[in-house]
Amino acid sequence: MRRRLPRSVALPAAAALLLFSSAPAQADPVYPTTPIPQPANPGQAPISAPIGPQPLGQAVGDAGTALGIIRLLPNAVPTSTILPGFGQTLPKQSALEAGMGLSSASANSDAYLSYEKAIAQASPFGLSVGGNAPQTPGSVVQTALPDNPQPISGGLNAPSNPLLNVGLLNGSAHARWSPTLGPCVDTIADASTSVASLSLLNVIPSMPNLGLDALKPKLDPGALANGFDLTKGLQSLGGLLQGGGQTAANGAGSLLSLPNTLSSRSQVKLVDLPGSKNKAVQATSTLQAADIEILKGTPLALSVKVASQPTLKVTSTGDAKTSKVEYTAPVLTIEAGGKVLYTLDAAHPTKDIPIGLPLKGLSNQFGQLSDIPVVGGLVSTLTKGVQQVGDTAGTVLDLGVLRLSIAGLDQKSANMTTPFKGFQLGASARMFDLQLLPTTKLKSLLPDDQAKNLPSSLAQLSLGEQVARAYAPTGGVICGTTSTPPAGGEAPKGPVKNLAYTGGAYDTVPLFWTGTAMLLLGVVMVAAMPGGRRRPLAVAVEEKPFKPSPRPRE
Repeated sequence: MRRRLPRSVALPAAAALLLFSSAPAQADPVYPTTPIPQPANPGQAPISAPIGPQPLGQAVGDAGTALGIIRLLPNAVPTSTILPGFGQTLPKQSALEAGMGLSSASANSDAYLSYEKAIAQASPFGLSVGGNAPQTPGSVVQTALPDNPQPISGGLNAPSNPLLNVGLLNGSAHARWSPTLGPCVDTIADASTSVASLSLLNVIPSMPNLGLDALKPKLDPGALANGFDLTKGLQSLGGLLQGGGQTAANGAGSLLSLPNTLSSRSQVKLVDLPGSKNKAVQATSTLQAADIEILKGTPLALSVKVASQPTLKVTSTGDAKTSKVEYTAPVLTIEAGGKVLYTLDAAHPTKDIPIGLPLKGLSNQFGQLSDIPVVGGLVSTLTKGVQQVGDTAGTVLDLGVLRLSIAGLDQKSANMTTPFKGFQLGASARMFDLQLLPTTKLKSLLPDDQAKNLPSSLAQLSLGEQVARAYAPTGGVICGTTSTPPAGGEAPKGPVKNLAYTGGAYDTVPLFWTGTAMLLLGVVMVAAMPGGRRRPLAVAVEEKPFKPSPRPRE
């Protein structure tokens, strides 16, 4: 098992996938991977090549799923790149993106690093500020090679923050890759996450936090309905939201919440190719959701029922004619007080629900009102309960619009030649989108400097964001093992099988070890030979000059 973190997390990987899949079909994009290092000088030995039989199959695919994503000021920050002027051609980023319950699975047969062949990751939290995404701790990650017979799993806890409250997250990751058959395994990468509960946004930080005093120059307090004031300010939508602090775990006072379990799964695998012994690459993203609550804890709360679960499946055979995208669109029903108000499906993907301040005409019609705004033409009264307003013209001053939608399928394709010739197919979709849009009437209430800088979208909440992409060579993925060494030279023979092949320099290895062995043998022989009698060292002695005796003896 490997727990080494890959070079990217779920949220930036999903963003990169959306950018990559948006390339036009006539372009020839390059799949992002770790670049292969090249020699600094032309005379250096070539890069090391793998030794022994290698897999024949080439396959690339990835799938990513996010249980929930918050986007503040979407499409407001220009994209920064290292290439001068290239950022102007890319879509703008959000000022802040926060994702929770992220699962991603990816496979890349042409990855340079061995552990990048297959990556499965489940993350509790992801963050991007102005398009820059740091790594987040607490992820469950598994990579291959080496192969992993069993997945890893664990409980994940998201950090506390005022924008969201996430219950216990369970994550599982399984990455597989065969040293000889490559991607031809049961499932290449499989990651899943589930969250017990989720609550998002108890305040709109991108909305100017103005109260009645700041709006008096342009709003007459006497024009508001009896029983309603604006003491809580605009950031809490006039009292619909909690207004700050830690978001409640039960979802009360939040813009959107999920009281029940929400789960996701991302998977990449090979499937049978009809009429051929080769395989096709398939990337799948699935979601399981129950009820979604909007403005929980208020008399005007809305409940969204998920009648049909979304599934996104992308299959690439290497040929544009036979590759396909299969998407099961969700069906959502929006209810209030047990009564179905709207239905979101493929035929009716969007519904706008206005939020406004009640004016004097409503109190004249319904009596004293509760201290909350009007939502979707529904007004809360103190004596008659929730009532439907027939005509809001002149009786409601619109602050914003809640745009509920199921994001349609966005599909892109491209013919590829790098790293191999084939066909790539990608798609993205979202189960449920909630956008808070300002209105022209809101801009007329604000001071001129703030009205001028008010963005087109104040906040966007996405549930069940799905991305999938598959890329297969022409003719499909070949499952087999090559018996010949890869290009770059003939594989060496001898006892040094595990050394990297380095061309002509490889011939010096036997000579080196032979010389080393002879040197060691010589040292042993000299040390083992018996020593002879040692002669004393000669010492030079100074001789005295000859002097005859004066009395010689006879």
